[in-house]
Amino acid sequence: MNWEIPTKSPNTDMNCGGCFGCSSKHKKRDDAQQPSRGIDGQLLGKVNYFSYKELRSATEDFHVRNKIGRGGFGTVYKGVLKNGKQIAVKTLSAESKQGVQEFRTEVNTLSNVKHPNLVELLGCCIQGTQRTLVYEYVENGSLDRVLLGATKTNIKLDWEKRSAICVGIAKGLAFLHEELVPHIVHRDIKASNILLDEEFNPKIGDFGLAKLFPDNITHITTRIAGTTGYLAPEYILGGQLTRKADVYSFGVLILEIISGRSSGKANWGGMSKFLLEWAWQLHEEGKLLELVDSEMEEFPVEDLLRYMKVAFFCAQGAASRRPLMSQVVEMLSKNIRLNEKELTAPGFFQDSESSQGASSKKSADTTFNQMSSVPTTITQVTAR
Repeated sequence: MNWEIPTKSPNTDMNCGGCFGCSSKHKKRDDAQQPSRGIDGQLLGKVNYFSYKELRSATEDFHVRNKIGRGGFGTVYKGVLKNGKQIAVKTLSAESKQGVQEFRTEVNTLSNVKHPNLVELLGCCIQGTQRTLVYEYVENGSLDRVLLGATKTNIKLDWEKRSAICVGIAKGLAFLHEELVPHIVHRDIKASNILLDEEFNPKIGDFGLAKLFPDNITHITTRIAGTTGYLAPEYILGGQLTRKADVYSFGVLILEIISGRSSGKANWGGMSKFLLEWAWQLHEEGKLLELVDSEMEEFPVEDLLRYMKVAFFCAQGAASRRPLMSQVVEMLSKNIRLNEKELTAPGFFQDSESSQGASSKKSADTTFNQMSSVPTTITQVTAR
């Protein structure tokens, strides 16, 4: 079967803010459990409320030994409630731009969003201007820690697990992009935002958080080391937060999952190349198997090569040529023959300061490279 990648995509992409989907129902706390300052329980409606005192107790006063993650939106701590239930508590790093009622509305917006590949929201806490979100605790932590962490874990991911992780993430994104109304654009798909449960099923975290922050607190301005390699060209160039930007990031993530290498490091292939750039070079040279993680000893070659080529379809420089996530799910799940004649070169961004030989030149410029076998075209733009 030939797979035709559509050249046109929906021209409207809506970004719905909010928190994680929730299928857990708790009884409302009584007034005696409410903090002396903070939220009026009536305003929360159906949102499950945790008092700040309760969360402090669960996390041992947010002790550093319970810290399990940190990202652009805040720090996450492991906690244990009095009933023994494990939770993940995210203290948001910036003050919300919203009042109590608006914040409640945003939480309520996603309270009915349920999917096996999305992290669940258990509730929230509002204390003055501070906002805290409470999620389900996911046993095996982030994909970033398991796959790319500096400290090796005892967890080994074989092809069966890696391919299932790719498909699960694709299904979660397809749900956010195409089944929800209005649609949700994640904006920050990367390994550290993918959590693995006890059976290594992937769950997407941190979607919908951007709307809770001021306009000047964006994914671009708050990005941390390792995020640059995931960003779609049109995202940095024009701030276009469309579903196709998520598709691009997912394509890069597939390459990370297969290679066990970080997309944020610009030193692959023995040169100053990002993972996507190096992978494309290997593709053009017919050496894609050199990208495969050495820890993955056995794998079906044809399936693995198909996954990497799907990654290239997702990461094409022109957003209009990237597939929808529902199409990506089909491309990964079924043994179909990809029409590689439709495949065009990926695009990537590299900050001038991180470019080879640019250490002496401090600049706000950003370089866009369209990768292909022909001489590279470079356009200088001013970073937003």
